[in-house]
Amino acid sequence: MITHKTKYALKALMVLADERAGEGEALRIEEIAERSGAPKRFLEHILLDLKRAGLIGSRRGRKGGYEMIKEPKRVSLAEVLRLIDGPMAPLPCLSRRAYQRCEDCKDEQTCRVRAVFGGFYATYILMIESLTLADLMEDSRPLETFGLPERAAGE
Repeated sequence: MITHKTKYALKALMVLADERAGEGEALRIEEIAERSGAPKRFLEHILLDLKRAGLIGSRRGRKGGYEMIKEPKRVSLAEVLRLIDGPMAPLPCLSRRAYQRCEDCKDEQTCRVRAVFGGFYATYILMIESLTLADLMEDSRPLETFGLPERAAGE
């Protein structure tokens, strides 16, 4: 599952990318919060992380605020997930960027837990690495894309 923080980051990025495609003005944090539905107090930290990563920029002054500086089609969803939540691997021994040998593992080559989760993770990582912010913005029916049924409220 993705965290609320990542969800807010993605929603904020969609708002900024939409503004980039439209009027192209910088948006104040209050405007981003209102349009994205993300709490302002969370956005302050999230936007700083996104800015440090070079996804968004900021302007000072009367017409200041945040703006998208990287093209949405060049922002991988995996990049945002890693930036906000850290490594995505279900086990530390599967992570490419934060690899650590599992303390209780005697042999990674024969570890059944690693094998099963490694197969799942490989499929997941291929999919998430190929999706971009532009895909997220364009696809109004993402569940259908992946053959997943929509859930009724409360399920």
